[in-house]
Amino acid sequence: MSLLRLKRLEKSFNTARIIKGIDLDVSEGEFVVFVGPSGCGKSTLLRMIAGLEDVTSGDIEIGGKVVNDLPPVQRGIAMVFQSYALYPHMTVYENIAFPLRVEKLPKAEVEARVDAAAKVLQLESRLQHRPGQLSGGQRQRVAIGRAIVRQPKIFLFDEPLSNLDAALRSEMRIELMELHKRLGSTMVYVTHDQVEAMTMADKIVVLDAGEISQIGSPLQLYHKPDNLFVAGFIGSPKMNFINGTVAKADGTTLSVDLGALGNIALPRSTKAKAGAPITLGIRPEHLQLGKGDFTLNVTPNIVEYLGIHTVAYSTLPGGENFIALFEGAPAIAEGKVSEIGFALDQVHLFDQAGLAVY
Repeated sequence: MSLLRLKRLEKSFNTARIIKGIDLDVSEGEFVVFVGPSGCGKSTLLRMIAGLEDVTSGDIEIGGKVVNDLPPVQRGIAMVFQSYALYPHMTVYENIAFPLRVEKLPKAEVEARVDAAAKVLQLESRLQHRPGQLSGGQRQRVAIGRAIVRQPKIFLFDEPLSNLDAALRSEMRIELMELHKRLGSTMVYVTHDQVEAMTMADKIVVLDAGEISQIGSPLQLYHKPDNLFVAGFIGSPKMNFINGTVAKADGTTLSVDLGALGNIALPRSTKAKAGAPITLGIRPEHLQLGKGDFTLNVTPNIVEYLGIHTVAYSTLPGGENFIALFEGAPAIAEGKVSEIGFALDQVHLFDQAGLAVY
């Protein structure tokens, strides 16, 4: 049985539908990430699960029980916010212990739970410090500790790393993944950063304008995106898209006219009809400098040399932006025509409705 289940969940603010009939099952022990662009409804959805937003229609079930009308404290959840929301006048110990004292738990139990959380989060030496004496990462750990001591069924995280610098974000990602392994708890995590989603999640829920665009493991979404939105959102740099027209489809081979770039013949069995618009997708990291199964002549206008890899930005004859990512520092330069190739089995296709063609 799913620990968390959303059934046809809807949320409207006056006439604006923000969450549009979402169905989702989260199993016990899963690390699920809600990802999508700003304004897609991911934080609103998390707040509904937490009980901080009312449900317009549909049901939220936790442990098989509908919790729509239960206050947050009775739902068996704990939430970690984007802001640390720590009490500056209290010590780390007092901040972590605060929710337990609100519940009026015995002093011995409070001490035992705080000590256990501090050990898990490596905060034992900081228990008598105040938040102003801590780094950003340590403050975030205190906020997580305050959630851990409540021993919730589900942890909810609302962009908890967005206030940290890049290096600290990377460290905290690893810490959260290790924490999940140690606790074995169910975690639902919201972020707009698809790198966080790809590295942390057991299951990713991609949201687009209040609807689920696709659910799957990180590699499922990377290798088999269901539509143009997911294909463009998952992966960094984002997938290249080239507009074309179906020239011929005979059931075994699909020929696509790419305009000034020429025709490409792909070994695909598809029901696409000649003359139909189609979009070809190829990831920047699947390109190679030199000839491939299909080769383009491009002139980079920007080249970034990043040591471990090089990124070249170009514009195709049809006006599409084109990004190529190569290992190391290959012989490619701004303003110089280069041959860039790719293998046919790395190509993604999307029909006129933006749905993947496999």
